[in-house]
Amino acid sequence: MALLSASLGIVVLVLITPAVLYYAVASYAATRRLKAFPGPPLATFSYLWMARAALSGRMWEIYYKDATLKYGTVVRIGPGELITSDPALIRRLSATRQPQYRRSSWYDPNRLDPYEHSMFSLRDDAAHDRLKGRTAAAYAGRENPALESEVDTVLGLYFTILRERYVAKNKPADLATLSQYFTLDSITKVAFGSSFGFLEREEDVHSYLRGILEVAPVMQMSAEIPALARIVASPLVLSLAGPKLTDAKGVGKLMAVARDIVSERFEPDAKDRRDMLGAFVRNGMSQRECETEALFQIIAGSDTTATAIRMTLLYVITTPRVHARLRAEADKALGLPDLDDMLIIKNTDAEKLPFLQAVVFEGLRIHPPFVGLPFKEVPPQGDTLDDGRFMPGGTRIAPSLWALTRRADVFGEDVDVFRPERWLPYKDADPKSEEERIANMRRTVDLIFGYGRWACAGKTLAFLELNKVLVEMVRRFDMQLVYPLRPVSQINHNLFLQKDMWVQLEDRAMDEKPL
Repeated sequence: MALLSASLGIVVLVLITPAVLYYAVASYAATRRLKAFPGPPLATFSYLWMARAALSGRMWEIYYKDATLKYGTVVRIGPGELITSDPALIRRLSATRQPQYRRSSWYDPNRLDPYEHSMFSLRDDAAHDRLKGRTAAAYAGRENPALESEVDTVLGLYFTILRERYVAKNKPADLATLSQYFTLDSITKVAFGSSFGFLEREEDVHSYLRGILEVAPVMQMSAEIPALARIVASPLVLSLAGPKLTDAKGVGKLMAVARDIVSERFEPDAKDRRDMLGAFVRNGMSQRECETEALFQIIAGSDTTATAIRMTLLYVITTPRVHARLRAEADKALGLPDLDDMLIIKNTDAEKLPFLQAVVFEGLRIHPPFVGLPFKEVPPQGDTLDDGRFMPGGTRIAPSLWALTRRADVFGEDVDVFRPERWLPYKDADPKSEEERIANMRRTVDLIFGYGRWACAGKTLAFLELNKVLVEMVRRFDMQLVYPLRPVSQINHNLFLQKDMWVQLEDRAMDEKPL
């Protein structure tokens, strides 16, 4: 027995020693590979630092406070990973000129339908550009003339529900959840011609939100750590644990719903519809492409916009100066709100309100709705930064969006303060200089929507919803936080998962005179 144990020990030693040596050599090579870039010590040879940030649910704070603030604008966060808050470098990652960066393996696990790519996750440039060309008219609203009126219909229902179920009954409303229901019903109305009924039922239809909460941490971890990405996206794992069309809830159920909606549009006697899905079909997308893009729309068209709406509204509610000025601007332009819930500001009018636009951009700046790490891959020949540092080919690099929108050299020293006035020209300042200052801030904030060929296709709809909701909520209701010491609960796994933003609402007095 002793001989057997000794032999077993030798066998184990023989097997383990090469693995230990390989890890030691690989760790040393990783340390040397990006030696020019500072970062947390643990990140030089392992993914443990990134894993800790991901599992914390507060990655946006960790990457900002423990990385960018400590180590600068280009920081090493993993053995082969960098993040940057440099606007020029972020634009360079998406530029079409040489050297051309490509999408990395980060995108593979970020498929809601894990069996097919949407435009968001496609890594092949040519395939992405073809699909974007076919979806462009739909996302821009050019083939859906009723887009704005459809959003107004859902927004009118939202206000009716707030009045009848909360104001009339003196009940606080969770605006975090209700904002998500509004954006979900809006995107399904615009995309498919009818809403899924989240608002009317005040219910997580098909357990969508619960499903996202369950899969988001897995998607984040597997996207950020390449070895996990290969495992999670493998056919074996998907067959055992991936979503299925037969699922009763969650992502699998939404896949089935998308399939059923799309299949109707490909029936021999199907009628042409003037909605987003109809535009997809008219522009030559296949049935499978439509299914995948429709599923992604539900996420991309709802979650980030809901975060932008509720967090900007939270800052407006808690900043009386801003609330008063925004209401006064709306009153001056539109008069007092009408009791008819369907009389909602037109987007073209909202775009002409300078303080509203300042509030919208400041909300996006102080709380970007997406802070994931969409890594691009440095081309094989590598690339040299303006300061002379070299990034080897294959290095993954992503924008650090929370840090980007807190650059003091772009936005001023008070970057942690919600101050929409920064977006307006300062008195007694040179008009031309002010125009350039504000334009530079806008260009920088716009980077949260991506850049160039990779820019967010749903940006137009997002701004339309933000404009309308912010104006009309401030015009129609007096709002007070129920729990000011804990105004909202949130965690982050690429997307912000928020709840419990309890607000007491009252109808604004109709005899009040405009300021």
